[in-house]
Amino acid sequence: MTDYGRPLSFGLSLDPSAGSLDQTRRLARLAEDGGLEYLAVQDHPYQPGHLDTWTLISSLAAATERISFFTDVADLQLRPPTMLAKAAASLSVITDGRVHLGVGGGAFAEAIASMGGLARRGDQMVAFTEESLGIMRRALAGGAVRLQSPRHSVTGYRAGPVPPKPVELWLGAQKRKMLTVTGRSADGWISPLNIYVPPQEVPSRQEIIDEAAAAAGRTAESIRRIYNVIGVIGPAQGGQGLLGDVRRWADTLTEWAVVLGFDTFVFWPMTDSENQLALFASEVVPAVREAVAAIRSGR
Repeated sequence: MTDYGRPLSFGLSLDPSAGSLDQTRRLARLAEDGGLEYLAVQDHPYQPGHLDTWTLISSLAAATERISFFTDVADLQLRPPTMLAKAAASLSVITDGRVHLGVGGGAFAEAIASMGGLARRGDQMVAFTEESLGIMRRALAGGAVRLQSPRHSVTGYRAGPVPPKPVELWLGAQKRKMLTVTGRSADGWISPLNIYVPPQEVPSRQEIIDEAAAAAGRTAESIRRIYNVIGVIGPAQGGQGLLGDVRRWADTLTEWAVVLGFDTFVFWPMTDSENQLALFASEVVPAVREAVAAIRSGR
């Protein structure tokens, strides 16, 4: 059993497609009204139908008041770390701290290259990502940022403004080397969707993160654990991911919190997003909060 004891939080994944912008705006407001903590936006700028993720988040942040945002996950090979930190710090100032950064090394090398980025792979991509985390952390703290390496040349960037609240750096990771970077250098782990990293594969990944954290002098409890969960609440004809009624969702997410160690769940509705969001926010989320609190208080 792995329960890191962190407070629970819940979010909704928003579609960045240009054709669904009106619905995306409605969902953002409904998620805020429903008490969710986060809105997450994927980052695949090489998709011609997708809006730029950072531009979309900025627009939605202006139309909301309480809910926080994070990139799920920003492609570091197309978004230089100094500029990404500048953008996050700026939006954090504008929104009074409602921003975190989910980042990744870039999973689609050829698509990245098609936009003019370098098609980094393997160890080169892992090293680039870890250095980028260090650059962003220093930039978000303000002051001068320098790093000269085969992967970065930052010669004395004077960073600022300093965000009013810490902008956490959460790393999207799936394989051992990037999970190790998560444990050493990130504030949180963003797991890919439950159809790509199914529950039975989670414990081994959590162990890699925890071992890397310990080796770096960090505690396992200091690292957030975010699970992207796709599925349908209610009857489903086929489909993939988590399928079932409210009780099955509540029981499953409770188990994933107190057994697998996740503290944050981001819902990706497969159909009928507004009604699915209403069920998630009004029925699933309160049931999970109550059940996890009861389990923890009984230990």
